[in-house]
Amino acid sequence: MKKNLMSVLILALVVANLILTAILMISVVPQTKKANELINKVCSAIDLELEGGKENSSIDIPMEQVETVQIAGGETMTINLKSKPEEKHYAVISVALALDTKNKGYKKGVEGITKSDDLIKDEIIKVVSNHTIEDMRNDRAGVQDEVLGRLRKLFDSDFIVSVAFPTYNYEEGK
Repeated sequence: MKKNLMSVLILALVVANLILTAILMISVVPQTKKANELINKVCSAIDLELEGGKENSSIDIPMEQVETVQIAGGETMTINLKSKPEEKHYAVISVALALDTKNKGYKKGVEGITKSDDLIKDEIIKVVSNHTIEDMRNDRAGVQDEVLGRLRKLFDSDFIVSVAFPTYNYEEGK
């Protein structure tokens, strides 16, 4: 008789444990799913912020949505590079901007580019003249990204996708 009573008591405890586990699962799983969705949204927002804040030219935009604009009519600019007093280094570059035609600041920006050609050239000269000939040879992409950041700041918009130096030459003078 004691064995049957003990078996019934164990069975009752197992059933109670099963019921409590089911209640726990029913109440915890939906909250866990909601918390997981919230965490995913926060992570995606952080990723967007990290990606959107980049000033480099590696933004993925389809080519049919990109327009190229030559600065100074595609003519080359000769810029003095940072160098020692006894040396003279020059960069002879032409500059092209890639613009996102679907960006909300595009129309206003294109007008600004045509009107502000001299200001854009000044920003380019400021950036390039702060670099040495070694910087230009070894890290041209970094210099282009720096120009991109300055131009985005100048126009207060990110419709400029990238900056390119279609022709470039670095010269050492005396």
